Amino acid sequence: MSAPVHGSSGPHAAGGEALAHSLKPRHVAMISIGGIIGAGIFVGSSSAIAIAGPGVLLTYAMCGTLVFVIMRMLGEMAMARPGVGSFTGYAALGLGPWAGFTTAWLYYYFWVITIAVEAIAGANMLTPFIPLPMWVLAAALIGAMTLVNLFSVKTYGEFEFWFASLKVVMIVGFMALGLAFIFGFGPGLANVSNSFARGGGAFPLGIGAIFTAIPVVIFSMMGSEVATIAAVETEDPARNIVRAARTVTLRIMFFYIGSLSVIMAILPWNDVVAGQSPFVAALSIIKVPGAQALIGAVIFTAIVSCLNSAIYVCSRMLFEMGGRGDAPAAFARVSTRRVPTLGIVLSSLAGFAVVLTSVFSPDGVFTFLLQSSGATILSVYLLISLSQIALRRRLEAQGERLEVKVWAFPLVSYAAVAGIIAVLVMMALMPDQRLQVALSLSVFAVCIVAHFLRGARGRRVATA
Repeated sequence: MSAPVHGSSGPHAAGGEALAHSLKPRHVAMISIGGIIGAGIFVGSSSAIAIAGPGVLLTYAMCGTLVFVIMRMLGEMAMARPGVGSFTGYAALGLGPWAGFTTAWLYYYFWVITIAVEAIAGANMLTPFIPLPMWVLAAALIGAMTLVNLFSVKTYGEFEFWFASLKVVMIVGFMALGLAFIFGFGPGLANVSNSFARGGGAFPLGIGAIFTAIPVVIFSMMGSEVATIAAVETEDPARNIVRAARTVTLRIMFFYIGSLSVIMAILPWNDVVAGQSPFVAALSIIKVPGAQALIGAVIFTAIVSCLNSAIYVCSRMLFEMGGRGDAPAAFARVSTRRVPTLGIVLSSLAGFAVVLTSVFSPDGVFTFLLQSSGATILSVYLLISLSQIALRRRLEAQGERLEVKVWAFPLVSYAAVAGIIAVLVMMALMPDQRLQVALSLSVFAVCIVAHFLRGARGRRVATA
């Protein structure tokens, strides 16, 4: 049973008020943290360390700063125009309807692929224990998280709160244990210093390596913008977005840089094996029993958490687009539990369809989908940055006083735009990344063309 949405508080919100405003600030904060702390830090960081050595800490600092500025941009726009919805609404407000349409569909596309990727990763972790085909286990994981999302947004928020809390406790506990090993019961600071010197110092692979590692690092640190989507379902969306922008990214940088600093103090950087968890390797040196099983459990939790969020994000994107007219209006309806049922179910089915392509066309359709979604998130960040610049200029021209501002405007904003473009160019120059950039930009172009074709068709129908 679905109820039509009603009310309006912004361009997206033919049904903004129909969603349940039952998420709390703690949910929004932990959803944002959980969106960034995942397999990217527990496993993916090994590839970044292998590329840049200890200098990778600067890479994480640079990428974290970029994400911090993006979040500040979202906070500025949220306080200037509360009630617009998520960042796709700000894109439409700043650059026009085409930007809202393009941003939303790009983001939806990225997260649908993420549903499949996380489900496959989770299923592969379960196959040694449950002798069933991968796609069956993936379907079970998707089904379980679909039910969580269908029950209520508060249920989703609680799941994410505890999932994210486990990851935070794990990282904080790891850092505390590692520091105790370094300064207390381990070989001591002298050994750390000798190991650092033997490894070639801070930049053993050259200063350029810290830039080469950016494409690997930047993708592991994206996801904090999910807070702007979750904040729509709180009592005070704008202030909760600002709160997340102020605190969450700094915490993330602390977790990433802190934990990796501890790892490289315990484990020589050139002993880190790309594709294997450096956390497991460090805990093995400390002689923590069952380190691999412990990290494995945390990684599985991170995977399920990301899957849960991916379904949530996809359904809210469809809901917002349905209310704004960028998708069929049926998506802007909610169930009696005040969740967008159709968007949840359809997104889960779409994710499972991608899982099936990995079975029946692993080197064809599935590879294309992975490659074409790879850099789309950078396109989304680029549109957010350009939207903030356009909206800020408009508001200042109107003499409006902004409660929250991006510092040193427009220099910082333009620096963010330049940074995003630089990452895309860097990826385009890398042979193994070039196809991903080309396909992702092609999807970007298709979305823009689709918007204008849709508009032209609408005008023809209206005049017929």
